Amino acid sequence: MDASVFFFLSSGLFLGWALGANDAANVFGTAVGTRMVRFATAAAICSVFVILGAVFGGGGAAHTLGKLGSVNALGGSFMAAGAAALAVYLMTKAGLPVSTTQAIVGAIIGWNLFSETHTDTDTMVTIMSTWIICPLLAAVIAALLFKLTTYGIRRAKPHLLRQDAYTRLGLILAGAFGAYSLGANNIANVMGVFVPTSPFTDFGVMGLGTFSSVQQLFLLGAAAIAVGVMTYSKRVMMTVGGRILPLSPVAAWVVVVAHSLVLFLFASEGLEAILAGAGLPTIPLVPVSSSQAVVGAVLGIGLLKGGRAIRWRVLGGIGFGWLATPIIAGLFSFVGLFFMQNVFNQEVYRPVPYLLSQTALERLERDGVATDALAGLKDKTFESAVQFGAALDRQPDLAGARREAVLRYAEIKELAVDPARVATLDSDWLSPAQIGAVRRLEGRRFRHKWMLAEALAEESEEWRFLPAEPVNKIHNKELGKKLDSLYSKFEVRP
Repeated sequence: MDASVFFFLSSGLFLGWALGANDAANVFGTAVGTRMVRFATAAAICSVFVILGAVFGGGGAAHTLGKLGSVNALGGSFMAAGAAALAVYLMTKAGLPVSTTQAIVGAIIGWNLFSETHTDTDTMVTIMSTWIICPLLAAVIAALLFKLTTYGIRRAKPHLLRQDAYTRLGLILAGAFGAYSLGANNIANVMGVFVPTSPFTDFGVMGLGTFSSVQQLFLLGAAAIAVGVMTYSKRVMMTVGGRILPLSPVAAWVVVVAHSLVLFLFASEGLEAILAGAGLPTIPLVPVSSSQAVVGAVLGIGLLKGGRAIRWRVLGGIGFGWLATPIIAGLFSFVGLFFMQNVFNQEVYRPVPYLLSQTALERLERDGVATDALAGLKDKTFESAVQFGAALDRQPDLAGARREAVLRYAEIKELAVDPARVATLDSDWLSPAQIGAVRRLEGRRFRHKWMLAEALAEESEEWRFLPAEPVNKIHNKELGKKLDSLYSKFEVRP
């Protein structure tokens, strides 16, 4: 990897460091704040397990974040990650446990606005809804778990020294689980913007499978998180550990477990597969705020005790930080992109044009979208999603899913099935039938992503989406990831 690529990745490493410095408090802050676990022990355990979670469990949340806005130039990824990191660093310096998720979401939206790229509103609403659901869910889990735990202790009546030893062990185990969940869920915040422009290539690991470019990115980001934990997390740990609400060691354990469960629920692809296989609604895999989860858990215990011991002024400062973080990150991102493009002459985005061709209109009609009102836009090229969206806004009765369908089918992405690139397809991920279907398309070119997807579906049923039902969700989601990888691999770039 040459020096210029490492420079662009440095902002992601800075963001990883900032996340480690800030969010490690959410894993071990209550344990360190109650002096049940030494800071050095907490930092070491947190560092190891956050790396394991990032590398082996970070794919689901990263995929959702990528749907919010696909940053398509390395310079743009650098600035988005850098803006989020700067916002988190400023809040960390103030001793506030802020949301890295909110920071990167704000930065991505800043990039979308600067590049005039379409923002997926459904994904944005899904992510933003977790900013409310996450602390509430953590508060409910913490309150219930605290009642059950205290009831069990009263019934068991353990010796004070034995209870102390069990609590300390429980805090360490819960912290390890929390660190794993933090890595799995929040690595998307650190390296998610670099996934579409990853400079790494897949390689095999001694017959054990393929170490993908995304996993390499996640390993690098997780290492940066670990450095942040080791070097700068102690101050925020003390804020979470004691300033919001004085916590007993047992309450500290409950907070860590509740926080960890919430992060795990929003990051576990295995749990999603179990629920989908049973035909049940699934929990969206999105990067949620570990800060919001732990503060919600502390608040849940405080309210259960009557709320008198809660330090509302500290809580108000934290709430202000949550509101300010995405706004600050979005402004930093937008202004930084302007300077990178116009002062330093760096490519921060590649324009994505739109063309409502006859082929696209026919495809829309097959989906049941009336196209009579779109006749005036036929064969007109628009330089960005904002320009095309403005033209669509003037059309009557075109909103919601129908509008999203028009945007999807009109987006231009020149693709060429290059035989040399076909030879690099991952046989551990794609089935022989899927690879065979791609090979039969060698030499062909496509102007829209959906055209390649349909051509593959005609070649093999293994490239076909199943009906949109809960039981088929995992199949369709995995197929979407595979298609996204092909779009990136076969994209024709100037």
